[in-house]
Amino acid sequence: MFAGFMVNAWIVATMVAVVAGAVGFFTVLRGSAFVAHAVPQAGFAGAAGASLIGVSTFAGLGAFAVLSALAIGILGKRGRHDAMTALALVFMLGLGALFLSWNQEYASETFALLFGEVLGVSNNQLLVTGLLGVASIAAIAALYRPLLLASVVPDVARARGVGTQSMELCFLVVVAVATTMSVPVVGALLMFSLMVGAPGAARLLTKRPLLALGLSVAISLVIVWVAIAASYITNWPIGFFVGVLGAVFFVAARGFASWRRSRPGHAARAPLSTALRLEDQVRLAANGTGSRGPEGA
Repeated sequence: MFAGFMVNAWIVATMVAVVAGAVGFFTVLRGSAFVAHAVPQAGFAGAAGASLIGVSTFAGLGAFAVLSALAIGILGKRGRHDAMTALALVFMLGLGALFLSWNQEYASETFALLFGEVLGVSNNQLLVTGLLGVASIAAIAALYRPLLLASVVPDVARARGVGTQSMELCFLVVVAVATTMSVPVVGALLMFSLMVGAPGAARLLTKRPLLALGLSVAISLVIVWVAIAASYITNWPIGFFVGVLGAVFFVAARGFASWRRSRPGHAARAPLSTALRLEDQVRLAANGTGSRGPEGA
């Protein structure tokens, strides 16, 4: 399980899990799960087109992911970009299918981007993935407070001088960068699972933003580590375990949250920071009421 060819798999999967958990937290918080599905599909089309003209599929993946993210952010109206996201998704899927039909020589390599090749990561790819991962985490750290405010209470964010549209564009670019580093490893389809399943479970387990962010990363790590180990033992596809475990964690978190709410006297016994909705905590922090930041007491 820890043989030479598996070392890169463990390293790169860990990096992808950390980035997917961090970026996915804001994806779920902003209700942008559809975007997390569309941008990787656009990256797949870019990789197919790059393969067709004989350039790096990695470059095509990144270019199309960024362009689609910017198009969704700029052309979408007031953050309600469902229609634009759907248009980008179907257009890019059709374009990718067309590129693949024109180029059969490298079709298998490009098709693998749908499901990833975590066991076939080279040292060069490991370096690029690491650099993009560091860039994604650095961007999330730099944007954390204004992005959190713009995501949860946009009216308060605008009143405090935070540009909600600029935050939207910045976040979409971060999603594109995270997609570029992750799709070659876990695939366009499984990236969606990691960016929604684990963060969705974390949001159900705690109302504290910073704690939820950390929990999202932790759950993502557990999912990819267990998936690699289970795939090695059973020889089943890693993608199967990633998808199933993401769903299992979400359902378990949903059940736990329902059980916790149903306990007699739970609301009365809960401390203020856990009883408040996330929106209330962020609003209080923005107004200077709390002394310990938006993560709550």
